[in-house]
Amino acid sequence: MQTVYVGMSGGVDSSVAALLLLQQGYKVVGVYMKNWSQDLPGMKCPWAEDLADAKRVAVKLGIDFEVWDFEKEYREKVVEYMLNEFRAGNTPNPDIMCNQEIKFKLFYEKAMERGADFIATGHYARTINGDLARAVDENKDQTYFLYRISEEALAHTIFPTGEMTKPEVKKLAEKHGLHNAYKKESMGVCFVGEVGMKDFLKEYIDMEPGEIREIESEKVLGYHEGVIFYTIGQRHGLYLNGVEGEVNDGLPYYVVKKDVKNNIVYVSKNLNSDELWTDELKLRDVFIRSQMKKEMSVRLRHRAPLIPATFDGEVLKFAQKVKRPASGQSAVLYDGEICLGGGIIA
Repeated sequence: MQTVYVGMSGGVDSSVAALLLLQQGYKVVGVYMKNWSQDLPGMKCPWAEDLADAKRVAVKLGIDFEVWDFEKEYREKVVEYMLNEFRAGNTPNPDIMCNQEIKFKLFYEKAMERGADFIATGHYARTINGDLARAVDENKDQTYFLYRISEEALAHTIFPTGEMTKPEVKKLAEKHGLHNAYKKESMGVCFVGEVGMKDFLKEYIDMEPGEIREIESEKVLGYHEGVIFYTIGQRHGLYLNGVEGEVNDGLPYYVVKKDVKNNIVYVSKNLNSDELWTDELKLRDVFIRSQMKKEMSVRLRHRAPLIPATFDGEVLKFAQKVKRPASGQSAVLYDGEICLGGGIIA
């Protein structure tokens, strides 16, 4: 009998993953990864209740259950990475780094040391002939967050819910009496529950208030709390002349540029500003798992539509201009259903 170690978060997806693996005849061991347990002012970290939910499902399914503490490594590999990216004026994606460094590296390596044949998670994704492939449920597909998983780890990973839709997963959980069948999905920062990114960053980075200027005229329209809080294309949360998002004629302003060195946020009413649109993007830290094709499609945000593009290993080119994504976010490449890899937007 083959052994699978399942990362159980306390949510319904990983609980159903464990259930499906049991039904398929594997020996299943549930593992809760304790990555973060620190409360922040006014915000309680939900780790204890998530752990309790995961444990309760393991008891219900009759499987072994363990808690693995990755908190130290998580701070070093994910949180420090995220803070450094924000300090540099970028908008990083900590979920992608968590998958690369913790779930599909540390968890994978430890499970293999313990004699596992495979690891599994509740992610909505599939593998086809050893390649990472999009989930059946397009709306829930999570390959955008998984593109940096190593080939070695992917070869020993099962995604049991990848062939199912979210409503099917909930229904199956309910049918088998899992108490968390309709548990609310956690949003916000991946590791600190419901806390907003802004509140989290305020705890760790000294903020420097500065000017918000109109890019065309250099006129000062208002002031910001810290340049790192803003992303290109943002229109909400700008307080200009005391009015959120607009000045005088009622047209909204958009963030078009951040000058981190001089602590200035530039805005424009011009939706066609060159700063907002581009037909090419330079990528850094490129990670390609599958054979590159000349023509492919790219996703610039989770759930964003796939856009046709060409890629030469460094620069992505589009036939039409696209709205410029924030630097630090990922561009993920696809050939049909197959996720080829991707890179971080420079």
